[in-house]
Formats: sequence, C-alpha cells, structure tokens
Amino acid sequence: MIRTKGPELDLGRAANVFLNLSTDELHQHALERDACRVADNGAIVAFSGKYTGRSPKDKRTVREPSTESEIWWENNRALTPEEFARTRDELFEYAEGRELYVVDTYAGADPAYRIKVRFVVERAYHALFMKQLLIRPSAEELESFVPDWTIYNFCRHSLNPETSATGNDAIIALDFARRQVLIAGTEYAGELKKSVFTIMNFLLPRQGVMSMHCSANIGESGDVALFFGLSGTGKTTLSADPERRLIGDDEHGWSEQGVFNIEGGCYAKCIRLSAEGEPEIFHAIRHGAILENVVLDDSGVPDYDDPSLTENTRCAYPLEHIANAVHPSVGGHPKNIVFLTCDALGVLPPISRLSREQAMFYFLNGYTAKVAGTEAGVTKPEITFSTCFGAPFLPMRPKVYAELLGNQMDRHGAKVWLINTGWTGGGPGVGSRIKLRYTRAMIHAAFQGLLDQVDYSADPVFGLQIPHACPDVPSEVLNPRMTWPDMNAYDQAALELQALFVKNHQQYV
Repeated sequence: MIRTKGPELDLGRAANVFLNLSTDELHQHALERDACRVADNGAIVAFSGKYTGRSPKDKRTVREPSTESEIWWENNRALTPEEFARTRDELFEYAEGRELYVVDTYAGADPAYRIKVRFVVERAYHALFMKQLLIRPSAEELESFVPDWTIYNFCRHSLNPETSATGNDAIIALDFARRQVLIAGTEYAGELKKSVFTIMNFLLPRQGVMSMHCSANIGESGDVALFFGLSGTGKTTLSADPERRLIGDDEHGWSEQGVFNIEGGCYAKCIRLSAEGEPEIFHAIRHGAILENVVLDDSGVPDYDDPSLTENTRCAYPLEHIANAVHPSVGGHPKNIVFLTCDALGVLPPISRLSREQAMFYFLNGYTAKVAGTEAGVTKPEITFSTCFGAPFLPMRPKVYAELLGNQMDRHGAKVWLINTGWTGGGPGVGSRIKLRYTRAMIHAAFQGLLDQVDYSADPVFGLQIPHACPDVPSEVLNPRMTWPDMNAYDQAALELQALFVKNHQQYV
C-alpha cells in the first residue's frame, strides 16, 4: 500500500505518487518527465503514440449479477469478473516501482448528481488532461476526498494479444460493481473522459436524469440550446458562439431543475483550426491547455493544417479559458434542441424543423458519418448509425434514453432542428462541405425565432420541413436537391438513405 496525504491508495509498490499537483506543476512534469513539448502559445503538446483515436473494439463491461439485467449487451462486449481481476492484477504488478499521478475530480456540475472520480495514471499529460477536463474540487474538498469511482490508466503497458481478454494489446474495462475502470495499451487521452461519460450514462438515468452526448449554451435572454452529435459533427465549434455563453461542449445531464455540464473543460478537434474561423477555441489554447498529436514547426508554432499524425488532432482546456463560459456550468430547460449530422451522401438539408415523431426517429437512428481520425482505422467518412448520437458510450438500451428525452421534451417544450454539417451537392469528391458561416447563420435564425416567420416545404423523400428562406444564407443552399448537378442522382441517393433509416429504426420499434 502507498499512503499519501489523502486516503489510502491500493497501488502496490509504486516508486512515488504525485497527488493532486497544480496545473503549473503538471505542466512542468509533462515537459521534464513525459517527453512533451511546449507550443509558442504556452500549451503543452503531447503525443499519444499508436492510438490517435478511441478503440471501441477494446472496450469491455464486466457482466455481473447486480447490473447484468440493465446493460445493453448487444452494444457492450462482456468481460467476466475473473478476467477483470486478472487484468487488474497484471496492471498493478506493472505499476510496481513506477512513478504515478493521482488526480481527484468531480463529474457533474449539479451537486445533486455529482460523483467523485479519482484517476491514477502514469503520464503527466494524462493527469493534466483530466485535471482540466473535469471539475476541480477546492483544496478543502480535497482534504476529505474519498472517490466513488477510480480509473486506472497504465497506458504504456501493452497486453499480450494471445492472452488478453480483448485479443489485442489494449483494453478499456468498466466494472460497475467494483466502481473501477482499467485502461491499458492505449495512450489516447479521450479514453479517460469517455469512460467517465459511460459511467454517468449508467448512473444518471437511474435517477430519472437524461444523460446526453451534446454541447449546450445559453443566450442573453436565458434560452438554453442543446447540440447533439458525434465527434466531428460540430458540437464544440457551434456551441462556442461569441453571441451566447457556453455551458459545455460534450457531455450533459437534463434533470427537473434544468441542464448541467458533466465536465469542467472542453476537448475540441483542432484540425484546420484558425483564429478567424473559430476564435473562441483558438484563443483558449494557452498555458494550462493540452494539444494532442498536433505538429509543431521548428519554432514551436502549431500547424493545425498538418494531418500527418492524425486527422483527429485535439486540444483540451478548462472552461475558464472560454471568455463567455457559464460558471457554474448549469442552465435552465432548453428551448431549442439541435441534432447535428455530418451527412456524407450530401442529401439531407442543411437545416430542417422536426416534429416530435421525427425527433424521436432521428434520435434513435443517430445518423452521421464517422469523420477521419475519431476512431482507430477510420481514414475517410463512413456512413454510420449511432443511436442517441452516442452509442459507443451507452451502457443501457436506447429506449431508456429515448423515453427520457421524449418525456423532457413533452414537459418543458422545445423546438427540434436537424442540422447537416456534412456535404451538399454530392458526397466527398463530388460535393463540398456546407460552409460554417451558413450553419451559424441558420442556427442563429432558428434560435431568434426568425424561421418561425417563413414558409416551409416538406421534403418529398424524408418528410422534413425545409424553410424557404433564412437570413444570410442563399436560398438555393437550403434545398439540397437544387445543389446537385444531377437531380436524378440526388433522388436515387436520397431514396437509398431513407431506406437505410427505416431499416435501422426497425430494431428500436
């Protein structure tokens, strides 16, 4: 056992344990002990090695009596308690004689639904990452901190594929009975934050709270908006709006009191990031922030246009780095809900208004394209259905989350919009990505009620209500069929996608 100033840590015989170091101390450790660099903007630059995105095939959930009936096993690969224990023993043996970092955090900005999460990691950059990504307890709170969950990340230990539970060198294993997570073989920091999200996606619905893979912001009048979507669809970019205050960029709960952030920081894609296009994110990258897998030039300037390491370059920073962030990161009930989809076929309209029935249909389908780099092996856009816009992080069956969303919508009222941030005029190589300035203009118009005053037409294939006009957006952009050089080709592609929608939805009926 190792004893520190805090509670006892079951870490075997580690050489040293650095407990709750400050941001400045972790910054220095990352440079001196973790082979990281510093960019000219002051951010730490870290490299995650072989894995530059999540590895969902290596994620496992322990199958045990107390939670077995609640888990969606078609979506969560099972691990026996014995396999978990063997893996844990192997990792704890590996930890002997090593220097480790312990970071104590909260998940959940609303104290009524908050959990205490302890991270035990071997890389200083991972410690800094989680200190900035979750909610930081006060010094007084740390004195009596006893974790509800512990996440162990011995990322530099590769498992033997011939004997490991995954058949691979990496594992992300969750045990809801032990309240522990084991991570090994992958140094990608995103596995840490998504493990917390998976935990909250199990705990919150049990308390009648809707857990959501979405960003959230709030307008001057107090109107809250939610942005659902997978990585690469624009959640972080579109919620970081200079005209609205940011609640959070990725993970939230929706209780009877309103919306609250699960995290205390942001984890944004930064490929092709620019000060002109995304100023809030660009200027949030400074001392205390982390750049992950971003190429630097010889003078330490980040080259955000360089995808040579991965398309999934990332930046992580605390909410305080966003000038208009909300503290604490909570808000009322949302007036607008946006479903973001990156349509790789280029057939969905850039904005459409959904009925309640359509909202539930698209929520359960969760259609998008996996954008290059967000998962290991994804190098070009791939059509996918990720139910509830977050299937990889859902321990429970989709019906649980859909019913919670439907109930909250009915009780509190909200307009629902489908926004395509993907292609128009055809798919990759034929069409082009919808311009960010058009997407922002459409969202602003929707939130300001300007689209309540225009005429709509129902799309003949999808039945979506498409506005005839939107301020600052050319009218021909609003109707996707009109952007295709070959309208017959559009009709065929749209019919094929609608057939896929209907087929995929059948499993949830």
